[in-house]
Amino acid sequence: MSYSNTEKLKTGMHDGMPVALGYFAVSFALGIAMKNAGMNAFQGFLMSLLNLASAGEYAGVQVISSAGSLFQMALITFIANARYLLMSCALSQKLDEDVTVPQRLLIGYAVTDELFSLGIAQKHLRPAYYYGTELVSVPAWAIGTACGIIAGNVLPVIVVNALSVALYGMFLAVIIPPAKTSPFIRVTVLISFACSFLASVLPVIRSLPQSIRTIILTVVISSAAALIRPVREGS
Repeated sequence: MSYSNTEKLKTGMHDGMPVALGYFAVSFALGIAMKNAGMNAFQGFLMSLLNLASAGEYAGVQVISSAGSLFQMALITFIANARYLLMSCALSQKLDEDVTVPQRLLIGYAVTDELFSLGIAQKHLRPAYYYGTELVSVPAWAIGTACGIIAGNVLPVIVVNALSVALYGMFLAVIIPPAKTSPFIRVTVLISFACSFLASVLPVIRSLPQSIRTIILTVVISSAAALIRPVREGS
């Protein structure tokens, strides 16, 4: 590795450290949810290592909790993680043409909301920089998950139940900032809450597995929102 790449790697690690600390905290709460679903520390560690997506992982854990099928898990995970396809395309525009396919795949392995933000903010993205962000954040995410499961096995039940609520704070942190600045997003979020409640009480829909209800609501509401208020090019 050249001196320039070494410096880029160090810079990426430096910039990725705050993300790593946040990942550890969030994945710890995710580990509690995994423990409640009957997963052990190694399973949680491996799942987080291979699937770097909080919403996607949580959706998968919910399918496991409800004894859903592998097809349901694959479908809901794909829907929850579909945005990363667009993020990957955007990041690819920041890379030189001489960046090889294996290098691009290694970058694509860890396209998360936070790492994407770091990468897209670079005027000229070098693979070494992104590798640096991955080097500190990926282990923090996987280790935090395992620690959450281990803690869930030794802490009192009342504490475990309290920590389980922490994961919902992550989702609130995701939806509140854009909802504060966009009335349309705010209304869409409120409609989503209402539809989720109705789906849990209406006679026919409530008989469906929770994972299926989540898939249906996600596809229907997001599609309707995209048709009503599409994102214009350049906006």
